[in-house]
Amino acid sequence: MSGIETGSLWFNLTLFVGCALAILVAGSHITRIVDQLADRIRIGEALAGGVLLGASTSLSGSVLSVTAAWNGHPELAVSNALGGIAVQTVFLAIADITYRRANLEHAAASAENMMQTALLIALLALIALAPLLPNVTLWEIHPITFCLLLLYLYGLSLVRRVRQRPLWWAARTRSTRPDIPDRRNTTLSLPLLLVKFLGLMLMLGLSGWLLEHAASGIAERTGLGETLIGVLLTATSTSLPELVTCLAAVRQGSLTLAVGGIIGGNAFDTLFTAASDIAYRDGSIYHVISDTTLAWTVLTLLMSAFLMMGLIRREEHGFAGIGFESLAVLLLYAVGLAVLLI
Repeated sequence: MSGIETGSLWFNLTLFVGCALAILVAGSHITRIVDQLADRIRIGEALAGGVLLGASTSLSGSVLSVTAAWNGHPELAVSNALGGIAVQTVFLAIADITYRRANLEHAAASAENMMQTALLIALLALIALAPLLPNVTLWEIHPITFCLLLLYLYGLSLVRRVRQRPLWWAARTRSTRPDIPDRRNTTLSLPLLLVKFLGLMLMLGLSGWLLEHAASGIAERTGLGETLIGVLLTATSTSLPELVTCLAAVRQGSLTLAVGGIIGGNAFDTLFTAASDIAYRDGSIYHVISDTTLAWTVLTLLMSAFLMMGLIRREEHGFAGIGFESLAVLLLYAVGLAVLLI
Protein backbone atom coordinates (compact mmCIF):
# COMPACT_ATOMS: atom_id res chain seq x y z
CA MET A 1 0.00 0.00 0.00
CA SER A 2 1.39 3.41 -0.93
CA GLY A 3 2.29 6.16 1.50
CA ILE A 4 -0.58 8.24 0.16
CA GLU A 5 -3.15 5.55 0.99
CA THR A 6 -1.75 5.11 4.51
CA GLY A 7 -2.17 8.82 5.30
CA SER A 8 -4.93 10.19 7.49
CA LEU A 9 -8.49 10.60 6.33
CA TRP A 10 -8.12 14.39 6.26
CA PHE A 11 -4.96 14.12 4.15
CA ASN A 12 -6.73 11.88 1.62
CA LEU A 13 -9.77 14.16 1.55
CA THR A 14 -7.56 17.21 0.98
CA LEU A 15 -5.67 15.41 -1.79
CA PHE A 16 -8.96 14.31 -3.35
CA VAL A 17 -10.32 17.89 -3.42
CA GLY A 18 -7.03 19.23 -4.80
CA CYS A 19 -7.00 16.70 -7.63
CA ALA A 20 -10.65 17.42 -8.43
CA LEU A 21 -9.87 21.15 -8.68
CA ALA A 22 -6.89 20.45 -10.96
CA ILE A 23 -9.14 18.35 -13.20
CA LEU A 24 -11.70 21.15 -13.25
CA VAL A 25 -9.13 23.77 -14.31
CA ALA A 26 -7.57 21.62 -17.05
CA GLY A 27 -10.97 20.55 -18.37
CA SER A 28 -12.17 24.15 -18.60
CA HIS A 29 -9.33 25.05 -20.99
CA ILE A 30 -9.17 22.02 -23.24
CA THR A 31 -12.54 22.49 -25.02
CA ARG A 32 -11.39 25.52 -27.00
CA ILE A 33 -8.16 23.75 -27.97
CA VAL A 34 -10.02 20.67 -29.26
CA ASP A 35 -12.52 22.82 -31.19
CA GLN A 36 -9.61 24.59 -32.86
CA LEU A 37 -7.88 21.29 -33.62
CA ALA A 38 -11.08 19.91 -35.17
CA ASP A 39 -11.17 22.83 -37.60
CA ARG A 40 -7.42 22.85 -38.14
CA ILE A 41 -7.09 19.18 -39.14
CA ARG A 42 -10.63 19.00 -40.60
CA ILE A 43 -11.96 15.91 -38.81
CA GLY A 44 -15.24 17.41 -37.61
CA GLU A 45 -16.52 18.20 -34.14
CA ALA A 46 -18.20 14.82 -33.57
CA LEU A 47 -15.04 12.79 -34.18
CA ALA A 48 -12.83 15.35 -32.42
CA GLY A 49 -15.18 15.31 -29.46
CA GLY A 50 -15.25 11.53 -29.34
CA VAL A 51 -11.52 10.93 -29.78
CA LEU A 52 -9.54 14.03 -28.78
CA LEU A 53 -11.87 15.57 -26.21
CA GLY A 54 -13.21 12.22 -25.02
CA ALA A 55 -9.76 10.69 -24.55
CA SER A 56 -8.20 13.76 -22.93
CA THR A 57 -10.99 14.44 -20.44
CA SER A 58 -11.20 10.73 -19.69
CA LEU A 59 -7.47 10.38 -19.04
CA SER A 60 -7.76 10.98 -15.30
CA GLY A 61 -10.45 8.32 -15.02
CA SER A 62 -8.55 5.82 -17.14
CA VAL A 63 -5.39 6.27 -15.07
CA LEU A 64 -7.45 5.80 -11.91
CA SER A 65 -9.11 2.59 -13.16
CA VAL A 66 -5.88 1.03 -14.43
CA THR A 67 -4.00 1.95 -11.26
CA ALA A 68 -6.78 0.54 -9.10
CA ALA A 69 -6.80 -2.74 -11.06
CA TRP A 70 -2.99 -3.02 -10.86
CA ASN A 71 -3.13 -2.44 -7.10
CA GLY A 72 -5.71 -5.19 -6.64
CA HIS A 73 -8.90 -3.12 -6.45
CA PRO A 74 -10.93 -4.51 -9.38
CA GLU A 75 -14.29 -3.35 -8.03
CA LEU A 76 -13.09 0.25 -7.77
CA ALA A 77 -11.57 0.06 -11.25
CA VAL A 78 -14.72 -1.15 -13.02
CA SER A 79 -17.26 0.82 -10.96
CA ASN A 80 -15.27 4.01 -11.62
CA ALA A 81 -15.37 3.37 -15.38
CA LEU A 82 -19.05 2.49 -15.56
CA GLY A 83 -20.10 5.08 -12.99
CA GLY A 84 -18.30 7.70 -15.07
CA ILE A 85 -20.28 6.78 -18.18
CA ALA A 86 -23.54 7.08 -16.25
CA VAL A 87 -22.78 10.44 -14.68
CA GLN A 88 -21.46 11.85 -17.98
CA THR A 89 -24.74 10.91 -19.64
CA VAL A 90 -26.45 12.87 -16.87
CA PHE A 91 -24.15 15.81 -17.67
CA LEU A 92 -25.53 15.79 -21.21
CA ALA A 93 -29.04 16.08 -19.79
CA ILE A 94 -27.86 19.01 -17.65
CA ALA A 95 -26.40 20.66 -20.75
CA ASP A 96 -29.78 20.14 -22.45
CA ILE A 97 -31.40 22.12 -19.62
CA THR A 98 -28.91 24.97 -19.96
CA TYR A 99 -29.41 25.28 -23.73
CA ARG A 100 -32.65 27.24 -23.93
CA ARG A 101 -33.14 27.58 -27.70
CA ALA A 102 -34.12 23.96 -28.30
CA ASN A 103 -33.52 20.45 -27.02
CA LEU A 104 -29.85 19.58 -27.40
CA GLU A 105 -30.65 16.25 -29.10
CA HIS A 106 -32.54 18.20 -31.76
CA ALA A 107 -30.01 20.96 -32.31
CA ALA A 108 -26.93 18.70 -32.38
CA ALA A 109 -28.40 15.79 -34.33
CA SER A 110 -25.94 14.24 -36.77
CA ALA A 111 -25.22 10.86 -38.30
CA GLU A 112 -21.81 10.83 -36.56
CA ASN A 113 -23.28 11.31 -33.09
CA MET A 114 -25.88 8.60 -33.67
CA MET A 115 -23.19 6.21 -34.89
CA GLN A 116 -21.14 6.93 -31.77
CA THR A 117 -24.16 6.22 -29.57
CA ALA A 118 -24.76 2.91 -31.34
CA LEU A 119 -21.08 2.05 -30.79
CA LEU A 120 -21.41 2.90 -27.09
CA ILE A 121 -24.45 0.63 -26.70
CA ALA A 122 -22.61 -2.25 -28.40
CA LEU A 123 -19.54 -1.81 -26.16
CA LEU A 124 -21.65 -1.72 -22.99
CA ALA A 125 -23.49 -4.86 -24.13
CA LEU A 126 -20.16 -6.68 -24.44
CA ILE A 127 -19.19 -5.69 -20.90
CA ALA A 128 -22.55 -6.86 -19.56
CA LEU A 129 -22.14 -10.15 -21.44
CA ALA A 130 -18.60 -10.88 -20.21
CA PRO A 131 -19.48 -12.16 -16.67
CA LEU A 132 -21.92 -14.65 -18.21
CA LEU A 133 -19.24 -16.21 -20.43
CA PRO A 134 -16.76 -18.92 -19.32
CA ASN A 135 -13.96 -17.63 -17.11
CA VAL A 136 -11.12 -18.30 -19.55
CA THR A 137 -8.14 -16.02 -20.16
CA LEU A 138 -5.21 -15.60 -22.51
CA TRP A 139 -2.18 -14.13 -20.70
CA GLU A 140 -4.60 -13.41 -17.81
CA ILE A 141 -6.78 -11.36 -20.20
CA HIS A 142 -10.38 -12.28 -21.02
CA PRO A 143 -11.27 -12.55 -24.76
CA ILE A 144 -13.96 -9.86 -24.34
CA THR A 145 -11.16 -7.34 -23.77
CA PHE A 146 -9.78 -7.97 -27.26
CA CYS A 147 -13.32 -7.73 -28.66
CA LEU A 148 -13.82 -4.35 -26.96
CA LEU A 149 -10.62 -2.94 -28.46
CA LEU A 150 -11.37 -4.21 -31.97
CA LEU A 151 -14.99 -3.05 -31.88
CA TYR A 152 -13.95 0.43 -30.73
CA LEU A 153 -11.46 0.82 -33.59
CA TYR A 154 -14.03 -0.47 -36.09
CA GLY A 155 -16.63 1.93 -34.70
CA LEU A 156 -14.29 4.91 -35.13
CA SER A 157 -13.76 3.97 -38.76
CA LEU A 158 -17.54 3.92 -39.24
CA VAL A 159 -17.91 7.37 -37.64
CA ARG A 160 -15.24 8.72 -40.00
CA ARG A 161 -16.89 7.04 -42.99
CA VAL A 162 -20.30 8.46 -42.07
CA ARG A 163 -18.84 11.98 -42.02
CA GLN A 164 -17.01 11.61 -45.32
CA ARG A 165 -19.74 9.79 -47.27
CA PRO A 166 -23.03 10.28 -45.42
CA LEU A 167 -26.12 8.45 -46.68
CA TRP A 168 -28.32 9.95 -43.97
CA TRP A 169 -28.80 13.61 -43.02
CA ALA A 170 -30.61 15.24 -40.12
CA ALA A 171 -33.36 17.50 -41.44
CA ARG A 172 -32.36 21.15 -41.09
CA THR A 173 -34.63 23.28 -38.92
CA ARG A 174 -34.32 26.78 -37.49
CA SER A 175 -32.92 25.24 -34.28
CA THR A 176 -30.32 23.00 -35.93
CA ARG A 177 -26.70 24.01 -35.36
CA PRO A 178 -24.60 22.30 -38.07
CA ASP A 179 -20.88 21.67 -37.68
CA ILE A 180 -19.32 24.44 -39.79
CA PRO A 181 -15.56 25.00 -39.31
CA ASP A 182 -14.41 28.44 -38.20
CA ARG A 183 -12.06 29.72 -40.90
CA ARG A 184 -9.94 31.52 -38.31
CA ASN A 185 -9.05 28.18 -36.68
CA THR A 186 -7.71 26.70 -39.94
CA THR A 187 -4.75 29.13 -39.90
CA LEU A 188 -3.64 28.48 -36.30
CA SER A 189 -0.27 26.87 -35.54
CA LEU A 190 -0.80 23.11 -35.37
CA PRO A 191 2.37 22.40 -33.30
CA LEU A 192 1.34 25.02 -30.71
CA LEU A 193 -2.17 23.58 -30.45
CA LEU A 194 -0.76 20.08 -30.00
CA VAL A 195 1.65 21.22 -27.27
CA LYS A 196 -1.19 22.88 -25.34
CA PHE A 197 -3.40 19.82 -25.81
CA LEU A 198 -0.73 17.39 -24.59
CA GLY A 199 0.11 19.59 -21.60
CA LEU A 200 -3.50 19.61 -20.44
CA MET A 201 -3.72 15.85 -21.00
CA LEU A 202 -0.69 15.27 -18.75
CA MET A 203 -2.24 17.42 -16.05
CA LEU A 204 -5.42 15.36 -16.19
CA GLY A 205 -3.50 12.07 -16.12
CA LEU A 206 -1.39 12.98 -13.09
CA SER A 207 -4.49 14.13 -11.24
CA GLY A 208 -6.17 10.79 -11.94
CA TRP A 209 -3.18 8.84 -10.64
CA LEU A 210 -3.17 10.78 -7.35
CA LEU A 211 -6.96 10.61 -7.13
CA GLU A 212 -6.90 6.78 -7.13
CA HIS A 213 -4.65 6.68 -4.08
CA ALA A 214 -6.78 9.25 -2.27
CA ALA A 215 -10.00 7.36 -3.07
CA SER A 216 -8.55 4.04 -1.88
CA GLY A 217 -7.47 5.71 1.37
CA ILE A 218 -10.91 7.23 1.88
CA ALA A 219 -12.58 3.87 1.25
CA GLU A 220 -10.32 2.13 3.78
CA ARG A 221 -10.76 4.71 6.54
CA THR A 222 -14.48 5.29 6.17
CA GLY A 223 -15.44 1.65 5.67
CA LEU A 224 -17.38 2.54 2.50
CA GLY A 225 -17.40 -0.11 -0.22
CA GLU A 226 -15.32 0.31 -3.37
CA THR A 227 -18.46 0.19 -5.52
CA LEU A 228 -19.96 3.17 -3.68
CA ILE A 229 -16.66 5.05 -3.78
CA GLY A 230 -16.21 4.27 -7.48
CA VAL A 231 -19.74 5.11 -8.65
CA LEU A 232 -20.24 8.21 -6.53
CA LEU A 233 -16.91 9.70 -5.54
CA THR A 234 -14.22 8.93 -8.12
CA ALA A 235 -16.54 8.61 -11.13
CA THR A 236 -18.09 12.02 -10.46
CA SER A 237 -14.82 13.80 -9.71
CA THR A 238 -12.92 12.37 -12.69
CA SER A 239 -15.93 13.22 -14.88
CA LEU A 240 -15.76 16.92 -13.98
CA PRO A 241 -13.82 17.69 -17.19
CA GLU A 242 -16.71 16.27 -19.23
CA LEU A 243 -19.20 18.53 -17.45
CA VAL A 244 -16.99 21.59 -17.82
CA THR A 245 -16.13 20.95 -21.47
CA CYS A 246 -19.72 20.07 -22.39
CA LEU A 247 -21.13 23.27 -20.86
CA ALA A 248 -18.28 25.31 -22.38
CA ALA A 249 -18.97 23.84 -25.83
CA VAL A 250 -22.69 24.60 -25.52
CA ARG A 251 -21.92 28.15 -24.42
CA GLN A 252 -19.67 28.78 -27.44
CA GLY A 253 -22.23 27.22 -29.81
CA SER A 254 -20.26 24.06 -30.63
CA LEU A 255 -23.20 21.75 -30.02
CA THR A 256 -21.92 18.82 -32.09
CA LEU A 257 -18.68 18.97 -30.11
CA ALA A 258 -20.62 19.04 -26.82
CA VAL A 259 -22.70 15.95 -27.64
CA GLY A 260 -19.86 14.17 -29.44
CA GLY A 261 -17.52 14.81 -26.52
CA ILE A 262 -19.86 13.12 -24.06
CA ILE A 263 -21.00 10.21 -26.25
CA GLY A 264 -17.57 9.60 -27.74
CA GLY A 265 -15.99 9.99 -24.33
CA ASN A 266 -18.39 7.40 -22.95
CA ALA A 267 -17.42 4.98 -25.72
CA PHE A 268 -13.77 5.60 -24.90
CA ASP A 269 -14.50 5.06 -21.20
CA THR A 270 -15.63 1.50 -21.87
CA LEU A 271 -11.99 0.85 -22.71
CA PHE A 272 -11.20 1.61 -19.04
CA THR A 273 -12.64 -1.82 -18.35
CA ALA A 274 -10.52 -3.42 -21.07
CA ALA A 275 -7.37 -1.67 -19.82
CA SER A 276 -8.24 -2.64 -16.24
CA ASP A 277 -8.58 -6.28 -17.27
CA ILE A 278 -5.09 -6.11 -18.78
CA ALA A 279 -3.69 -4.48 -15.63
CA TYR A 280 -5.46 -6.93 -13.29
CA ARG A 281 -3.10 -9.89 -12.94
CA ASP A 282 -5.38 -12.34 -11.12
CA GLY A 283 -7.48 -13.43 -14.11
CA SER A 284 -10.60 -11.98 -15.69
CA ILE A 285 -11.69 -8.75 -14.03
CA TYR A 286 -15.22 -9.27 -15.36
CA HIS A 287 -15.71 -12.33 -13.18
CA VAL A 288 -14.80 -10.65 -9.88
CA ILE A 289 -17.04 -7.58 -10.14
CA SER A 290 -20.17 -7.49 -8.01
CA ASP A 291 -23.78 -7.81 -9.13
CA THR A 292 -24.21 -4.14 -8.23
CA THR A 293 -21.55 -3.09 -10.73
CA LEU A 294 -23.10 -5.36 -13.35
CA ALA A 295 -26.48 -3.74 -12.67
CA TRP A 296 -24.88 -0.31 -13.26
CA THR A 297 -23.64 -1.58 -16.60
CA VAL A 298 -27.16 -2.49 -17.67
CA LEU A 299 -28.55 0.79 -16.28
CA THR A 300 -25.95 2.77 -18.24
CA LEU A 301 -26.82 0.81 -21.38
CA LEU A 302 -30.48 1.73 -20.86
CA MET A 303 -29.61 5.41 -20.37
CA SER A 304 -27.59 5.36 -23.61
CA ALA A 305 -30.52 3.75 -25.44
CA PHE A 306 -32.82 6.58 -24.32
CA LEU A 307 -30.22 9.08 -25.53
CA MET A 308 -30.20 7.33 -28.90
CA MET A 309 -33.99 7.64 -29.03
CA GLY A 310 -33.66 11.38 -28.38
CA LEU A 311 -31.18 11.83 -31.23
CA ILE A 312 -33.48 9.99 -33.62
CA ARG A 313 -36.77 11.48 -32.43
CA ARG A 314 -35.36 15.04 -32.32
CA GLU A 315 -38.07 16.65 -30.21
CA GLU A 316 -37.48 20.37 -30.75
CA HIS A 317 -38.95 21.73 -27.52
CA GLY A 318 -39.67 19.62 -24.48
CA PHE A 319 -41.42 20.34 -21.21
CA ALA A 320 -39.81 22.97 -18.95
CA GLY A 321 -36.73 23.19 -21.17
CA ILE A 322 -35.87 19.50 -21.20
CA GLY A 323 -36.72 16.70 -23.61
CA PHE A 324 -38.41 13.47 -22.56
CA GLU A 325 -35.29 11.39 -23.21
CA SER A 326 -33.09 13.67 -21.08
CA LEU A 327 -35.68 13.51 -18.32
CA ALA A 328 -35.66 9.70 -18.57
CA VAL A 329 -31.86 9.72 -18.21
CA LEU A 330 -32.08 11.80 -15.03
CA LEU A 331 -34.78 9.55 -13.55
CA LEU A 332 -32.87 6.36 -14.35
CA TYR A 333 -29.74 7.73 -12.72
CA ALA A 334 -31.72 8.76 -9.64
CA VAL A 335 -33.18 5.26 -9.38
CA GLY A 336 -29.70 3.78 -9.67
CA LEU A 337 -28.39 5.97 -6.88
CA ALA A 338 -31.34 5.12 -4.67
CA VAL A 339 -30.79 1.39 -5.13
CA LEU A 340 -27.05 1.78 -4.48
CA LEU A 341 -27.54 3.75 -1.26
CA ILE A 342 -30.29 1.55 0.20
